[in-house]
Amino acid sequence: MAMDRRTVLRAVGFGVGAAALGLSSVACTPAEKAAGGQPDPTGTPADPPGGQMDWNALRKRLTGTLNLPPDSGYDQAKLAFNPMFDTRQPAAIAQCANVSDVQACVGAAAAAGIPIAARSGGHSYAGYSTPDAGLVVDVGAMNTVDVHADGTAVIGAGARLIDVYSGLAKAGRALPGGSCPTVGIAGLTLGGGIGVLTGKYGLTCDSVVSAQTVTADAVLRTAAADSEPDLYWALRGGGGGNFGIVTSFTFRTVAAPQLTVFQVQFPAGSLTEVLGGWQSFTATAPDEFWSTLGMSAGSPPTCRINGCYVGPAGDMNALLDKLIAATGCQPVNRFALNKDYLAAMMYFGGCANYSLAQCRPSWNGGGVLGRESFTASSRVLTKPLLDPGQLTALLTGRQGMDILLDSMVGAPARIAASDTAFAYRGALATAQIYVGATTSAARTAVDEVRDGLGNLTGDTGFVNYIDPGIKNWASAYYGGNASRLRSVAQHYDPHSVFSFAQSVSKI
Repeated sequence: MAMDRRTVLRAVGFGVGAAALGLSSVACTPAEKAAGGQPDPTGTPADPPGGQMDWNALRKRLTGTLNLPPDSGYDQAKLAFNPMFDTRQPAAIAQCANVSDVQACVGAAAAAGIPIAARSGGHSYAGYSTPDAGLVVDVGAMNTVDVHADGTAVIGAGARLIDVYSGLAKAGRALPGGSCPTVGIAGLTLGGGIGVLTGKYGLTCDSVVSAQTVTADAVLRTAAADSEPDLYWALRGGGGGNFGIVTSFTFRTVAAPQLTVFQVQFPAGSLTEVLGGWQSFTATAPDEFWSTLGMSAGSPPTCRINGCYVGPAGDMNALLDKLIAATGCQPVNRFALNKDYLAAMMYFGGCANYSLAQCRPSWNGGGVLGRESFTASSRVLTKPLLDPGQLTALLTGRQGMDILLDSMVGAPARIAASDTAFAYRGALATAQIYVGATTSAARTAVDEVRDGLGNLTGDTGFVNYIDPGIKNWASAYYGGNASRLRSVAQHYDPHSVFSFAQSVSKI
């Protein structure tokens, strides 16, 4: 039986990702749960001015499968990671087999004026906001991983992270990314992509050489430094679903490293001291040392630090001693394990005791990893909190809530904020706020802590945690890059084919 989210949060402590996506943004973190694809259509009328879609004509054009509500495969095809959205009824789900299928879907939807959204991993917690109206373009079958002799890898937009990591590992290569095995590479990358190798190798989007993208005019374009450079800039952190549907990426990869994974558990009541020490240590930590501080609400809250080191355990332990000393607290438990790249990724994904075949989704991948209901949001710590006790106070007396602080220092900070669409270069950490329920009480609790933390961090947020309730969402997700992103969207999608409640076109 797969570990549930609550178990993983306390045992492993995180999952990072990345990845917002949309209908398609561990053990998954809230970010990755949200990041498996490219955002959903929101707020679009069910009967738009463009007319009605000729579904039979579209079906005849597809190599893949078009699922309409009466079809036997529809109920299975529409499943997303979060069961909260099972009641939603998109007008159709196109399971695309190739680029031509994606072009046919975009062209038909644009002509008919109906909402369209891409899906790869199905992890969006934005959900289907417009029942019975939208076309979901599922690129999950476009999932090949091809590693070339020069170390680049061409990866289909529908590949899940477990397939990415296992495919790269066979060739002795690695890519920095999230830990949730069932998340799609597309949503993770398009929103930035935070993971256990971030400090050493950067965000996932920093490794993108090019991206094959079907834009609103149904044209396949190569976005790269020397081809559609504005689109290339926007796709690296501008969020999924805003500029088109990516069908494949070419990534730079690195030689697969040996890693040391670790966990330190602290006694209840020590969160304020641990947070203060973690902040001060992390701000100047070596690139090779990445960590996440996991906090669980309670009376008092509890905390633990998990992470990995690119290198041997001896070097890691010396750094971990310094981190523990910075907290001034004696841990109640500490362990470290040496692992190769693939084994480490499976460990962080909650699959240490599973085979590769098992470390896949149970609902559409033949594995044992299940779906999960949750409510989540985010903030970004652009600098250390002046009073760590204020965050402790936000968690004191609550139940069933976790906040994960994932380090952002190291390689990501050596790229200027304007060089890619990802605005939070030089930030200390992202904050993932998570409750494993979808009740109104869960939503209220997440909103309260999100807003309380916002009083400490400012109006910041991570687009791979797309949150319909976040205030000033454009500046929160994109900072100073918002206006340029809007200009790119206007150029490539002048008629707002790819439009949803928080789409760049609405900035």
